[in-house]
Amino acid sequence: MSGKYFEATDKNFQTEILDSDKVALVDFWASWCGPCMMLGPVIEQLADDYEGKAIIAKLNVDENPNIAGQYGIRSIPTMLIIKGGKVVDQMVGALPKNMIAKKIDEHIG
Repeated sequence: MSGKYFEATDKNFQTEILDSDKVALVDFWASWCGPCMMLGPVIEQLADDYEGKAIIAKLNVDENPNIAGQYGIRSIPTMLIIKGGKVVDQMVGALPKNMIAKKIDEHIG
């Protein structure tokens, strides 16, 4: 398992996430957040599962406060599903992989 998730930042968010024609799952996280660490391996598995079908990205809220602020991220982990430059779904907490995958699948097509 290689975990090919995309490292989203304040600088690349517009071009790589918002301007993409693919559905993107963005995991807002921080290194000091326990539930975020639990979710990490799930995000890596999803990156493998959705390679070529969707963008699976992680955005560190401490290193990229502009995007986190722009989307009003108040608690982490928060995952946003973005399609066509707009947020189409949101999940908060360290959810099981099957629940996250179900949400992604609802927006791929």
